[in-house]
Amino acid sequence: MAGAEKMTIAITPEMERIVRDAVEAGDYASTSEVIGEALREWTDRRDPPGYTIEELRDLVREGDKSGPSARESMADVKVEARRRLRLPARG
Repeated sequence: MAGAEKMTIAITPEMERIVRDAVEAGDYASTSEVIGEALREWTDRRDPPGYTIEELRDLVREGDKSGPSARESMADVKVEARRRLRLPARG
């Protein structure tokens, strides 16, 4: 692990069991790998790629300014999305 820093953390017994079970099942080579992957996934969720917080805020403001949806319910939105997915791609 080049460039790795050693850190001591405290986790609940349940979380410890989950980590050890993953290693014992052969899903990971070490507990460090389990924690490393968990931290990468956590980081990805906290900082989604593609948009900054300000860009997301701008998109929300734009949506608010556009007014109410022409669709009356989420079911209507899903029906329209499914319909669009079945359409042939336009070239």
